[in-house]
Amino acid sequence: MCGGWVRRALAAGSGVLAGFTALAVAELVSVAVRPQASPVVAVGGAAIDRTPAAVKDWAIRHFGTHDKMVLQLGILVVLGIFALALGVFALRFRRTGAAGVLVFGVVGAVAATGRPDSTGPADALPSVVGAVLGAVVLAVLVGRLRSPARVSDAGDRPGQSAGSGGGWDRRGFVVAAGAAAVASAGAGVLGRALNAAGGQSAVASRAGVVLPAPVSTARPVPRGAQLRVPGISAFRTPNSSFYRVDTALVVPKVDATAWRLRIHGLGVRRPVTLTFADLLGRELIERDITLTCVSNEVGGPYVGNARWIGVRLAELLTECGVRAPSRGGPADQLVARSVDGMTIGSPVDDVMDGRDALLALGMNGEPLPFAHGFPVRMVVPGLYGFVSACKWLTDLELTTFDAYDPYWVKRGWARRAPIKTESRIDTPKPFARPRAGTVMVAGVAWAQRRGIDKVEVRIDDGPWQQARLAAEDTRDTWRQWSLPWQASRGGHTLTVRATDRTGRTQTEKRAPTIPDGASGWHSVVVTVD
Repeated sequence: MCGGWVRRALAAGSGVLAGFTALAVAELVSVAVRPQASPVVAVGGAAIDRTPAAVKDWAIRHFGTHDKMVLQLGILVVLGIFALALGVFALRFRRTGAAGVLVFGVVGAVAATGRPDSTGPADALPSVVGAVLGAVVLAVLVGRLRSPARVSDAGDRPGQSAGSGGGWDRRGFVVAAGAAAVASAGAGVLGRALNAAGGQSAVASRAGVVLPAPVSTARPVPRGAQLRVPGISAFRTPNSSFYRVDTALVVPKVDATAWRLRIHGLGVRRPVTLTFADLLGRELIERDITLTCVSNEVGGPYVGNARWIGVRLAELLTECGVRAPSRGGPADQLVARSVDGMTIGSPVDDVMDGRDALLALGMNGEPLPFAHGFPVRMVVPGLYGFVSACKWLTDLELTTFDAYDPYWVKRGWARRAPIKTESRIDTPKPFARPRAGTVMVAGVAWAQRRGIDKVEVRIDDGPWQQARLAAEDTRDTWRQWSLPWQASRGGHTLTVRATDRTGRTQTEKRAPTIPDGASGWHSVVVTVD
C-alpha cells in the first residue's frame, strides 16, 4: 500500500513536470513567433477579455497594478492542479492521460489565435508544440511507473490496481524525470533570455531618442502650487509612481525605428502613414496634464499629473482633411488602436475643440517609458483614459459611434466619459492616530477642462469649512488644498468636496466606477490621541 501511494505521488509529480515542459517549450517556440503567443500570456489575455467589467474593476480595486501578476499566478495554479490530477489519471490510463495534456495546447492555441493582436495561425505553434512534448514526457514517465505486467489502457487486470505493489522501473523513472526537468528548465530559461533579447532593439531605440525642444513650452509651475504639507501628493507625479491600468499582461516593447502610425477612415481626404521620425520632426508642444482612470474609486490612487511633450492631434487630423462633426465632418468617433489590439474611441469634437489633445512622445522630460506607451500614446485632457489615453498607439481610424464599439464599450462602459469633479484627502490617512492640536488636513482636487474653484472640508457633522487652495497651474491639472484643523481627542470623520469653475459642486451621491466613473465625497476616519 505504501508503494502505491509513492507511485501515485510520483505520477502526480510527472503531471506537473509534463505541464512545466509544455510551458517551457512553448516559451522557447514563442521566440520564433512572438512573446505574446506563449500560452500563459495568451490565456491570460483571453481571460481578461472575457472577464465581466465588474470583476475587472474589483481586481483593479483590490490588487492595483499587481492585478496582472495575480492573474498569471492564478493561471499557473489552475494549470498545476490540472496537471497533478492528470498525472494520477495517467497512471491507470496512460494514453488517455497523456492525450489530456493536449488540452493545454488546444486552450492556448485558441486563446492565442483569438486575441485581437493575433498575427495568424502561427500564434498557435507555441502552445501546440509545447503540449505535444508535454504529452510525450507524461507518457514516458508514467510508463516507467507502471508494472511490467500492466496491460492496455482499457484498465488493469483484476486485482492489479495502480496502487498495487508491482515492480516498476525506478532507475528509468529517475533518469527520465531528471532529463526532462533539466531539458525543460533549459528551454524555458533560453526562451525567456531570447525573448528578452528580442526587446533589446526597442530598448536601444528608446535610448537613442533625443526629444527636440518644444516650440511651445509649458508655463513654469507657479510658486505655491506645491504645498509644504507632509503626506500630500507631489504636484508632478514621477514616472515610476504614475498609475498604470491596462490589459497588457506583457508590456509591449516597440522598436521606434520600425513603428508606424496610420491615419485613415471616414472623412479622411488624405490618409497618411507616419514614422516616429516624422513626429519628432514636427512642431512639438509641452503641457502639464492630469490623467484619471475611470476605474478610480472615490479617494483612489489612479490619478496623476505629468508634463507631456508631443504633437497636436487636431493639427494632424486637419492636415488629413478631417473636419469635426460640429463643422460638418461625417465622423464623430476617433478609434485608436494599440499594438496589443486594444481599441479606444474618443469623440472627434473633443480632440478638435482646441484643447491640448496630444500624440505624446515624452513624459516628465524623457521619452515615454515602455509601461506608459512608448513610442507614442494619446493624451486628451478632460476625458477618462478608457476613452482617450491609448498607449502603444499604431492606428487612428475615423468612424462613427453607431458604426463601431471599442473594447470597453463592448463590455458595458460608456461611449463618452468626461472626467467628473472629484477631491481626495491625502493626509491624514484613514485610521491614522494624530495627536490633539493642530492637524493639517490636505489633499488634491481635479476637474480637468473646468478647473477647481473651491474645496471644503467637514469635521464629523459640523459645518463646511473652506480650505486654502494652492496656486493653480492650469485648468487641466489637479490642485492641492489644505486646512489646519484643531483636533480634539476621540474618533472623527473628515469629509471633503470640491466645486469647479462652472459652479458645480461634486455630488454626495455615491456611484460606482461603471459605466462612466465614480462619484461621491471622500471621507477618512481618524482617532485623535
